[in-house]
Amino acid sequence: MIEDQAHQRGPTTGANDDQRWAELADLVLILSREIQFRGYTDERAIPLSPSEGMVMRHLQHEPAAPPSRIATATGLQRTNLSTVLRGLEEKGLVERRADPGDGRGVTVHVTERGRTNYALVRGEWAAAVSAAADHDARHLDAALTLLAAVETGLARTRPRTRATRPATGP
Repeated sequence: MIEDQAHQRGPTTGANDDQRWAELADLVLILSREIQFRGYTDERAIPLSPSEGMVMRHLQHEPAAPPSRIATATGLQRTNLSTVLRGLEEKGLVERRADPGDGRGVTVHVTERGRTNYALVRGEWAAAVSAAADHDARHLDAALTLLAAVETGLARTRPRTRATRPATGP
C-alpha cells in the first residue's frame, strides 16, 4: 500500500497552493520517518531520539552553547532538554562545562565522538536519500533552497508555548 501511495504522488497539477503545501508537509513527515526507520548500517553509528538529534544538529553549528540557547533553538522545554542532555552525555556525544565567564552557568560542548557520529549518520542519510532518488540531483538545489526557507520560517514563527498538541500525523 505504501508503494501504491508513493506512485500516486507527484506534482498536483491544477491543485491550489494550500493543497500543494499540505502535500509537501505530508511528504516531509513521511521522508523523515522513512529515514529514521532505516537505522544505520555502520555499527559505529550511535542512534539518537528525535530530540537528541535536534540538539546534536544545533551543536554542529554552535559547538558550545548554554542550555537556554539550545532550548530556544530546538524548541525543547528546559526540563526536557535536561533529560536529553543527560542521555547525550551518557553516550559520550556532549559534555557540560562550567562557563568560564560565569562559574554558576554551564555550556554544553559537542565532543569529538559527537562530531564523528554526526558526520557518519549524515553520510548514511545522504547515501540512502540519493539512492532512493536514483542519484538524480537535477532539482536538488531547488529542493534544498525551498526546504531551508521553510525550516527558517517555521522556526521563526514557532509558538512560544505549546498550546496545541504536537503534529505527528493524521
